[in-house]
Amino acid sequence: MRHRVVVLALDGVLPFELGIPQRIFGRALGAGPQDAGRELYEVVTCSVRPPGPVRTDADFSILVEQGPEALATADTVVVPASYTLGPVHEEGRLTGELAAALAHIRPGTRLVSICTGGYVLAAAGYLDGRPATTHWASAEHFQRLFPEVRVDPNVLFIDDGDVLTSAGVAAGIDLCLHIVRRDHGSAVANDVARRTVVPPHRDGGQAQYVRRPVPERRSATTTAARAWALGRLEQPILLRDLARQESMSVRTFTRRFRDESGISPGQWITRQRVERARHLLECSDLSVDQVARDAGFGTATSLRQHMQAALGVSPTVYRRTFRARAAAR
Repeated sequence: MRHRVVVLALDGVLPFELGIPQRIFGRALGAGPQDAGRELYEVVTCSVRPPGPVRTDADFSILVEQGPEALATADTVVVPASYTLGPVHEEGRLTGELAAALAHIRPGTRLVSICTGGYVLAAAGYLDGRPATTHWASAEHFQRLFPEVRVDPNVLFIDDGDVLTSAGVAAGIDLCLHIVRRDHGSAVANDVARRTVVPPHRDGGQAQYVRRPVPERRSATTTAARAWALGRLEQPILLRDLARQESMSVRTFTRRFRDESGISPGQWITRQRVERARHLLECSDLSVDQVARDAGFGTATSLRQHMQAALGVSPTVYRRTFRARAAAR
């Protein structure tokens, strides 16, 4: 059976955020020999009231055909942002109607919020004692209203196991892609990203997008250097070689690269190598030593150190965990 995602549409919901789960989860297709092309998720939308219209923050309403009972069937519940949360936003408490709807959620259901949808999870007590994030402009108010929550305003999303929260708007895409990657591996998530024409992983955090001037338009970028590096991750890559691909000095290249990606060239290369290693661990039977060489880390020790730093697990544990999830599915 497909994993069932139920999206809770509240009055004042933002149409963009409401559409993210369907767009991301609805495009996730199996990639293995036994489930190639199979839809991996079923996405349904429900309201806190019986089926009927739900107002959005735009000049139209949407017709929702499922009532709150649908929440009882969810494997994952997603709460998108709304600008008319009333007592939830102003006092940190649920309305009776919303509390009754959330009571349908079964214990163990994965909970996800997009942007200010986190207010709903916090008001319901799901975030007490947990790390969480929300839109940077609401983070200070969120923390005052819910002092038991450990708010981090600098990240795009937070994965705390069975409860996941995202920052504003497009960060919901980042979080949903992360969930697909966690559930089914990087190959499936990368395919969804390609279909959606978005990056499979955005580097940096909300701070990159807060009150920063738009870089002056330049004819020269670092795109060619990145493409060149991706084609030779298993080989040593020096900063001067990257700069040479763009006919820039090392200093100019480094500055341009940071402007475009938010991180240094070295950090970017390490992340690409970790992604390469993840893919090889998921999709091949290569030894850890060979994965380390093919990903550009050279030795198994170096690979273990970098995967531990990036993911918190060793290559062997990552492979075992991923395959156990695949077997369970």
